[in-house]
Amino acid sequence: MSALSRSEEYTSFRRSIPLQRLTLDPNSEHPWLVYDTGPKSVRCPLICLAPASGTADTFYKQLLGLSAYGYRVVAVDYPPIWKHDEWCRSFRQLLDHLQFDKVHIFGASLGGFLAQKFAEYTYKSPRVESLFLCNAFSDTTVFRRKVSSTFFWAMPSFVLKRMILSNMPSHETEPLITDSTDFIVERLENLERSQLASRMTLNCTSAYVEPQKLRDVSITIMDVFDDSALTASVKEDLYKCYPNAKRAHLKSGGNFPYLSRGSEVNMHLNLHLRVFDDTKYRAKHADAKTPEPCDDVDVSDGEEDGEEDGETEQAEAAVAAFS
Repeated sequence: MSALSRSEEYTSFRRSIPLQRLTLDPNSEHPWLVYDTGPKSVRCPLICLAPASGTADTFYKQLLGLSAYGYRVVAVDYPPIWKHDEWCRSFRQLLDHLQFDKVHIFGASLGGFLAQKFAEYTYKSPRVESLFLCNAFSDTTVFRRKVSSTFFWAMPSFVLKRMILSNMPSHETEPLITDSTDFIVERLENLERSQLASRMTLNCTSAYVEPQKLRDVSITIMDVFDDSALTASVKEDLYKCYPNAKRAHLKSGGNFPYLSRGSEVNMHLNLHLRVFDDTKYRAKHADAKTPEPCDDVDVSDGEEDGEEDGETEQAEAAVAAFS
């Protein structure tokens, strides 16, 4: 068992937040898995979508940390779905079932891509108020597996896992990043073959986002400056898609900063969401306390880049409110 799985924080999460199983398709044997915490009076919550290798409990630090400040946070695991449009239809069914008219979405890696596709899919009748994208991409062709993606459904589980693990760091990293990777690998080992195959298919089937359909969506892009699975060119392509997006920078954090830098990520999420506090699309209870100091965390406009060290020092100074 990984260090994070043994931690008191994760144990508290499992004891306090129940896992819901929601079957939306009577013909499917796989339900949506949902963790839902925070005030149920909030109708525009933050939805968390995990990377291909992750599960809903990947966001346990956000579920615990943000709900403590009055936010409603929902983390989901989706059943095996093989096409982007079908995933969007099923996700819309989930929002209808939970009676959410609009939502804010925190998407990591594949989860970030699917979040963009859903915003694009519903742009004529918007269901997405904002996006917070972490280590995300806007075009699946960067993975260069267009040919083999049609055969993922027939591949054995160990081959699919090996393909995902090949993007994990093999060199020694700092303890918190190592612990976050171990936690994700542990989740990966528990995924069924159909889940892995469908996620790899969604991740690698040729598709791209039409950013002009997201022009009315508030977007923050969060990246790390240390090693991650995405190249600098992939990150630049996402910036070009959303030149007016705000940028949240972390000096380090690896592929899974929401685990290795949970407090910093939560503060950036608070900064992203607090602009909706006085609107009907707020993600927290109207009387909830806002953590301070928020202004010290660096979130730059799309056209600006701050000094790397200064950004990190500012973020670290503000993290105390969420620690």
